[in-house]
Amino acid sequence: MTSLATDPAFAALLTDSYRRLVGRPLLPADIPAADAARWLYEDAPFVVVSHNTDADPRFVYANRTAQRCFEYDWDEFVTLHSRLSAEQPNREERARLLDDVRTKGYSADYRGQRIAKSGRRFWIEKAVVWNLVDRDGTYRGQAATFADWVDA
Repeated sequence: MTSLATDPAFAALLTDSYRRLVGRPLLPADIPAADAARWLYEDAPFVVVSHNTDADPRFVYANRTAQRCFEYDWDEFVTLHSRLSAEQPNREERARLLDDVRTKGYSADYRGQRIAKSGRRFWIEKAVVWNLVDRDGTYRGQAATFADWVDA
């Protein structure tokens, strides 16, 4: 499978779904469309992660800011089940959020505790979680973005 890290089609899925559901752009207006995938992965100063549609979803995308935040490299991230980004006591709350997003399309201003590879716990603040829906209306998973986090 080709890496989604800088795949223009996947970047378009992320940004188009975000714009349609949330009602504003994910990327700054000065980022050219031809550079969007690379910028989102390498330079975005905010976290973007995405998981697939499996019954136990697995991350399929994590930009460099996400990798630094969660302390996993690309190869580790894309084999990780997304539920493992939260500790067991916080997984029920996370599951409720994702079910809500699945039915409503997105959720904004989410706050939740997460855990990094090292065991460091941190709060994500003002996160937006949205469904990834392609232009044909096919549900392709969910994504999240946030720029603010603080150690717990």
